[in-house]
Amino acid sequence: MMATTNLSGIYAGRFLIGLANGWYMTFAQLYIQESAPARYRGLMISVFQSWTSVGTLIGTVVDNATHALDGKTSYLIPLGIIYIVPVLMSIGLFFIPESPRWLVLVEKHSQAKESLLWMRPNKSGVDAELDDIQAAILAEKELASSASFIDIIKSPMDRRRTLLSVAAVSIQAASGAMFMIAYGTYFFEMAHVGNAFQNSCIMTAVGVAVIIINSCVISKIGRRRVFLMIGMFICGVSQFIVAAVYHVSPGTIRTGKVIIAMSVIYICGYNGMVSTYAWLAGGEIPSQRLRSYTFGLAAAVGFAGAWLATFTAPYFINLDALNWGPEYGWIWGPSCMITVVWIYFFLPEIKNRTLEEVDEMFEAKLPARKFREYVCVGRHVSDEKILSERDNVEEKDRKDKKGVAEAIVHLE
Repeated sequence: MMATTNLSGIYAGRFLIGLANGWYMTFAQLYIQESAPARYRGLMISVFQSWTSVGTLIGTVVDNATHALDGKTSYLIPLGIIYIVPVLMSIGLFFIPESPRWLVLVEKHSQAKESLLWMRPNKSGVDAELDDIQAAILAEKELASSASFIDIIKSPMDRRRTLLSVAAVSIQAASGAMFMIAYGTYFFEMAHVGNAFQNSCIMTAVGVAVIIINSCVISKIGRRRVFLMIGMFICGVSQFIVAAVYHVSPGTIRTGKVIIAMSVIYICGYNGMVSTYAWLAGGEIPSQRLRSYTFGLAAAVGFAGAWLATFTAPYFINLDALNWGPEYGWIWGPSCMITVVWIYFFLPEIKNRTLEEVDEMFEAKLPARKFREYVCVGRHVSDEKILSERDNVEEKDRKDKKGVAEAIVHLE
């Protein structure tokens, strides 16, 4: 994109960025879900969302600082700055171990233990946690030995978890975020209150502040379902007010001020509650055996929903199309309220549960309302079986190492 002025080249660059963003948002959060302790999983996902919001804020500040420059410099600087963080992250990835749950899944138990020891400050609990992980994976393997993409919908339990995960991540698209956030500058321009782009930057900064505050409290107060319902309710009411006020008094300064105020309230509800908890719920629900397939599908559907909302919005709000303007909120307000009802009846509460406990509760076929109070009894896999499985793997590792050593001696 920096090297071309051809439209096809620009589209090619955007396509590559889209692929990178999709992989990053999916696999980074998968790693966090599988590696973080249960009580800190929400905090880690919230911190992840905080950094993506900080990146957005930095991008808007840089864009605002360079937009008046003459020539190519106005876009070469923002595009060039994009290289800094990915380069640092790429170097850092060499020093981070694989997910311990994935290592157990592929029967690399010694590496899984090393990974957990690297991640956990309390070394005494590593063996117990590793036994729980192995018991859960062995129990899953007893139910189904294979793991393929089609398995996410084969059994009723996996199908339920897949649908819940996809729906949870899609809550972000259902909130109308792409309408309120992506077209924020457009609405501020329409409001005729201050500089539209700078107001948009301020709204982004408010979103960053709210999500950082959320990171500080996510592990101590609030439940996933409650926060999601409150957040979606705030988003829905904000869009109803924006649509109603504009319908009654379009184009006035007073209406513009109301739109700006409701946009700020909306971003508080969305960034502070909806965005983090939607990704968190979508990643916690899948089984270990199918987590990458299920969460990958959920992320894909979520991105597709966001793209669809962004792509169709101009046909509703532009003057030369339907000319709804802010009244587009009449569509997304009801969408938020319907989502609140769905969350209440269908989305389970799994705050501070280990992923192994989540597996147990789904296998028990609990309705969503009973997840929060359920007392887990542990997986029905004997200690002898776990130790036997571990011994088999360690014996295999010893034989492999012995074979390699003999081959080296033979070559010498």
